[in-house]
Amino acid sequence: MGLDAIVPAPPSNTARKRQPVIAVAKALSEVLGIPVCEGCVAKVKSTGQLKDVFDFAKRTEILSGAFTVDVAQTNGKRLLLIDDLYRSGATVSTIARLLMTAGAARAVYLVTLTQTRKLA
Repeated sequence: MGLDAIVPAPPSNTARKRQPVIAVAKALSEVLGIPVCEGCVAKVKSTGQLKDVFDFAKRTEILSGAFTVDVAQTNGKRLLLIDDLYRSGATVSTIARLLMTAGAARAVYLVTLTQTRKLA
């Protein structure tokens, strides 16, 4: 596969002493020897809590314009996107689409730490 960077999804608005996604990204980085790019994706718009929004289209609408990418760090790269929770796929879909279009990434692969709904 040949990855160029590990990209943790920006943490939610909940302040935590330790962000699990970033901790896992750094641990994977050490094991795989692939750099973590915390600055590749930034959250630029507050979205509030999405845990009670179950409709994919509504979640996607709320996430519209919530993230930016650093093109200089993503252009032509093969990226491993990591997020803590897969509920509907709206967050990772939004970020992956942005990485592929605005960020001009060559490929985006996904790993999530857990899921809340059974995949069909």
